[in-house]
Amino acid sequence: MKKLAIAIVLFAAAPLSAQAACAAKDFAIDGFAVKLTQGSGLPRFSMKGNLVNKCAEPAAAQIRIDAKDASGKVIASKQGWPAGTSNIEPGKSVDFDLGRLFRYSADMQDYTVVVSDVKAW
Repeated sequence: MKKLAIAIVLFAAAPLSAQAACAAKDFAIDGFAVKLTQGSGLPRFSMKGNLVNKCAEPAAAQIRIDAKDASGKVIASKQGWPAGTSNIEPGKSVDFDLGRLFRYSADMQDYTVVVSDVKAW
């Protein structure tokens, strides 16, 4: 009976260990750049970059972009999954542009991007 209980615990924990195989540090963001494009009305953002999986296993990552004012205070923050609900193969990358999620504000002076979550689908 004790062996059966141990086996059940191991099988139940297996999916959790698969989730923990890759972490935020296993992804890199290359070439992130913010550009403003004038059009009718307020300017539009382009916030493009490239998300690279440096983990040994397929996984997906969520990124967060923070827009900051001149003092460094975050005034807008948005998150997105560049690969959607698909895993990125090891050594592969996906392009992203989360600019459409932001509304222009003249106070926005600086932008940072980080990997905020990792998941294997």
